[in-house]
Amino acid sequence: MNTAPSRIGSRAFFARLGLFIILIVVTTTVLLWLGATASHAMPIDPTPPTDPTNPTDPGGGGLTVDINGPNGAPSSAIVTLLGITLLSVAPALLLMMTSFTKIFVVLAMTRNALALPSIPPNQVLAGLALFLSLFIMAPVLTDINNIALQPYLDGSLNFTDALNLGSEPLRQFMLANTRGEDLALMTRAADQPNPDSPDDVTLLTLIPAFMISELRAAFIIGFVIFIPFLVIDIVVSAALMSMGMMMLPPVMISLPFKILLFVLVDGWGLIITSLIGSYQMAA
Repeated sequence: MNTAPSRIGSRAFFARLGLFIILIVVTTTVLLWLGATASHAMPIDPTPPTDPTNPTDPGGGGLTVDINGPNGAPSSAIVTLLGITLLSVAPALLLMMTSFTKIFVVLAMTRNALALPSIPPNQVLAGLALFLSLFIMAPVLTDINNIALQPYLDGSLNFTDALNLGSEPLRQFMLANTRGEDLALMTRAADQPNPDSPDDVTLLTLIPAFMISELRAAFIIGFVIFIPFLVIDIVVSAALMSMGMMMLPPVMISLPFKILLFVLVDGWGLIITSLIGSYQMAA
């Protein structure tokens, strides 16, 4: 029986509460509007600009590269960079400016003359040619180290002077082992005037002329090596034909005799001695 009056009282309470909330919202809005109007109406003096300040030292951090280290010597970062660059171009320098090409070609032709296309393997021939090249080029490398590399690392030479001084021993080595005909050929191919002295020969002309001379000398040595083995092949082939054994490959019979001859005359020692002796004039 009291349900209806209670509902009426609840409705009246919520109605009063809603009116109270609306009154608060309206009052707050009016106050904010009045405050904004008053602020816009009052003049405000501008603040004068401040003077700029000098930048401060960051005190560490960031990336810095020091070209020169203590005592004017190059920094370790520059030395590491130059070492990586040298390693990247080392194969090209080894082939074009040292005795490696000539030695490797002679060793490969000796292997073919023995009719052994894969013995010794290319890795063995390349390793032997590499260490023989280091043995032959040791005086040149020593001069480069003494007159260019060590003074540059000590700080007494800059990079440009060290490069010019270091290339001179290598240039003299190539000049001593380059034929004049090949040098004249490359000079004419480059459409350049004939140099007045060996000092006027540029590396652009000298390097290809040196490679041509090395290949020519390598083929001459290879031809001389082929002659005794060719004689053995001819003798064995004639003997087999005279006996009517034409179905038997002559290589199977001549190969043991070639190896026996090569061992008896100490073939590897003769070839290596001849290769080293051909460069003694440039040491």
